[in-house]
Parts: sequence; structure tokens; C-alpha cells
Amino acid sequence: MNRSAAPAASLALCLLLGGCGALPGLGAGEVTLRLVAADYGDNETTSTRHYWDDLLRRFEQTDPGFKVEVEVVSWNDIDKRVADLVAGGRVPDMVQTGGYADQVAADRLYPAGDVLSIDTQANIIDAFSKAGQVLGSQYGIPFVASTRVFVYNKAIFQKAGITAPPATWDELRRDAELIKAKVPGVVPYALPLGPEEAQGESMIWAMSGGGSLADNAGNYTIDSPQNRATFGWLRTNLVQRQLTYAEPGTVDRKTAFADFAAGKTAMLNGHPGLVQRAIEAKVDYGTAAIPRKDASVRPGTLGVADWMMAFKANGHKTEIKKFLNFVYSKENTLTFDERYNLLPVTLDTKAEMTGAGNHKDLTEFLNALPNANFYPLGDPSWDKVSGMVKQRIGAAVKKDGDQVLADLQSAAAAEAGKARGRG
Repeated sequence: MNRSAAPAASLALCLLLGGCGALPGLGAGEVTLRLVAADYGDNETTSTRHYWDDLLRRFEQTDPGFKVEVEVVSWNDIDKRVADLVAGGRVPDMVQTGGYADQVAADRLYPAGDVLSIDTQANIIDAFSKAGQVLGSQYGIPFVASTRVFVYNKAIFQKAGITAPPATWDELRRDAELIKAKVPGVVPYALPLGPEEAQGESMIWAMSGGGSLADNAGNYTIDSPQNRATFGWLRTNLVQRQLTYAEPGTVDRKTAFADFAAGKTAMLNGHPGLVQRAIEAKVDYGTAAIPRKDASVRPGTLGVADWMMAFKANGHKTEIKKFLNFVYSKENTLTFDERYNLLPVTLDTKAEMTGAGNHKDLTEFLNALPNANFYPLGDPSWDKVSGMVKQRIGAAVKKDGDQVLADLQSAAAAEAGKARGRG
């Protein structure tokens, strides 16, 4: 997940329960597991180091048979840190970060079934388990999740005489026209197709139009007839009618979110972080399912997950399994999800968060979890293709937008060929 609030400098905080040197009391032949984990906090007080510190203390009280070391690293630095460890022959046993495909391609990981109990596997929400698969085998173990829903400003809707959120594109356009006419100075719909997260916004719109960025077989479908129709609709119904930003391809998500929190835009697609900003800004907001082209399109949303992966290099399969089953217990997953206002990847934690009545602000996001669709994360070409989409797809809502989709399709196919050894 993209976290602009992550510190620029690596925290690289070592949580060794016996210090950062040799662990006292650990005899010859005993195992020490090493985990490298991303930091979800933005300062020392909120650092994920505190979560792991408490978890390790409780784990070693209940299972003193081996030790675990955890290094917490900022999002800006974690990928490089892991690459340096692997290159230096100091492969960690586990890594918790934003992706897994490159490690699968290098044949470094245990399958999830080797390091999770049957009960733990069955407890993971099915859509997220499937998203962790490569060629039918699961290697990525989801750690936390996020979904996207439609978010709107209730006060602006009231001024425009709108009584319910739109469910279809035609209703969204009509509502946007009412807002433009009755609430001047407000951007009716925020369409951020700038390079920060254009791949996310474009995938949301592709899905709501019956399309996708890739099919179930892993083939890129950027230039499908459905996507041409979707971006054509955006061009003629939102951009040319001046119902969104004049140049969506230059507007990043952080700008759209800031505009919503400031009351400068009426509606957009957002994740739980946007809701938190709206609450802090005292915006009277509402959430709803993402509008679809029409009722023929299956409901869905963009799902985003961060991942745990287990490395084979040190041969610690049994110990990793014991530790991960503890990590994925409801007590631990619920604590983490609530601390960072993220969504669960396990069924029991989802049931707890849904039924306790403490997370009404997340209700729509939680409801969307079973219908989440994901980027083609198991394709090793996705990182490069995603980068191209970020930079270029904003032009698809301008004149000659079909050519933009065609060019992206050709470039994506070429990258896929290289990644699969055909280039």
C-alpha cells in the first residue's frame, strides 16, 4: 500500500528480546527466526515496533522453544533492505511488506500451506488467499487489507438537493451536474489519475464498467472494448462537461483526498484513510458501494493487501509455522487492524470488527471485502506495468484516449513476455 506519511529515513529498529547481539540463553542448535517487517507508524510513538515487541513477549511466554528477532523498517527502505540481506547471504525467515511476486519468481518462498495450519488457512478470507497465488499455488500470505468505496459529502449533497448516493454512472453524472449548478466552487467528482495511484483509480473504473486490467489467466486487458467504453464515458461525461478536474492525469490521490477533507470536492473513491481524514476535518460524509455502469455489471471493489512471506533458505519451516499461527490469531490481528485503522484478512477478525459495533466508519469497507478484486500481483511483470499505467493512463480521458490504451496494452504485453522468458 502506498503510504505517503511513512518517514523518509529508515527506522531500521531491531526488536531483539535479548538485545541486538547474540541472544542469551539460546543453546547450540536452537533456532532463531528473523522477520523483517514494514513500519505502519509515522513516528516513534506510533511505530509498529511496539506491536511486535508486545507480540514477541507473549509468544515467547507461551512457546519458549525458540527465539524470534524482528527488524522494523520504513516503507521507503524495506525493499532495499530485504534485497541487501538476500544479496549478502543473510536471508530472513519471514518478510512482511507490500508484494511477493519477485521472491516467488526467484523460487525463494515456502508455499503458504507449508507454513500455516489448516485452521489458519481456512480462516483467511478467500479473495485474499486467491490474490496470493501464483499459477494456482499460494505463496503470498495476506497480512492487512484495504478496500475502496464511494465517499461523498452529505452537506454538499443536501445543498444540491440529492437525497441518496448514486448507484450507476448515469446517476453519478446527473448528481455531478446538480452540484455544479447549485454549489459553485466545488469539484463535483474527484478523478485522480495522476501518477501517485492512477493504477488504482483506473482499475476501479475498469471493473465498474465490466472490464479489468488483466484477466483470470494473467493476460493484460488494458485495451479491451469494455475499457475503451469506460474511458470514453469518463472523457465525454465528466471531463468534457467540466464535472471533474480539468486535467485528471495531473491530479494525485493525495490532492483529491485533501480537497475532500477541505470541502472542495463532493464525491470520490476512497480507502479507510480518507474516512479518518474526513472525521478529523469534521466533514459530514457518507459511504456507499462504488457506482457501476448499470445493473448488468457485477458489484466489486479494488482490494489492496500487504503480505507476509516465508523464505526457504534457512530450513526453518516448522518454527515459522508455529510462529505464524500465533501471529494470525484473532487477538493479534484484531489489535493490529484496530491500531492502524486497517481491514482484516481473517474471517474471525472480520466478524469481530463487524459485529462489535465499534467500527461503523468501516462498515462499507468491511462489507466490500468478499467482493474485492486485486491487481495481477502474482505476475512478475506487474511492477513495471503498474509504473507505466501510473504515468500514462491519465491521458486516456483526453482526446485520442483509445490510442493511449492501445499503447499501454502493447507495452504491458512486451513486459509480460520478458518476465516469462519470451522476450
